[in-house]
Amino acid sequence: MSDQRPLAADEVLDVVDEHDRVTGQAPRGEVYARRLRHRCVFVQARDARGRIFVHRRTAEKLVFPSLYDMFVGGVLDAGESYDAAALREAEEELGVSGLPAPTPLFRFLYETADHSWWSAVYEVRCDLPVRPQPEEVAWHAFLFEEELEARLDDWEWVPDGREAYARLRDFRRAAAQGRG
Repeated sequence: MSDQRPLAADEVLDVVDEHDRVTGQAPRGEVYARRLRHRCVFVQARDARGRIFVHRRTAEKLVFPSLYDMFVGGVLDAGESYDAAALREAEEELGVSGLPAPTPLFRFLYETADHSWWSAVYEVRCDLPVRPQPEEVAWHAFLFEEELEARLDDWEWVPDGREAYARLRDFRRAAAQGRG
């Protein structure tokens, strides 16, 4: 990460309404503290063998520290498009450059008592050797889908990633049945 980039809590994010329209801007720390709705990307990265990049977040993360995730991604900067954020976040977290543009799949609104964000789900193939950001990723591996599924009840996963993963499985099932 560049020294020019602001601290995570100071990054300015777009605040959006229930229809994903921008209604204002605020620093990330304020967005989280006040539960303001914002935008996020989830990118499922697979290697040439079809394995999914899985990682454990660092303890220093502002949201869901030390939990496992089956997506790379993060929040959109103010004025940033979902597509640009998906590529930026995937390259940053995987520690690579030159990824193909991630493929957009669908969007959904993630809301709980503590969090609210519009979520865009993507997929990308990463044939490059990964060097994950130590500030973001405490541990990582590429797992076959069956291996990931076997760990869903054993590991503590980020809740938004669990929801995105469940929706992605449903999305793929519907597409395979010709309803996608």
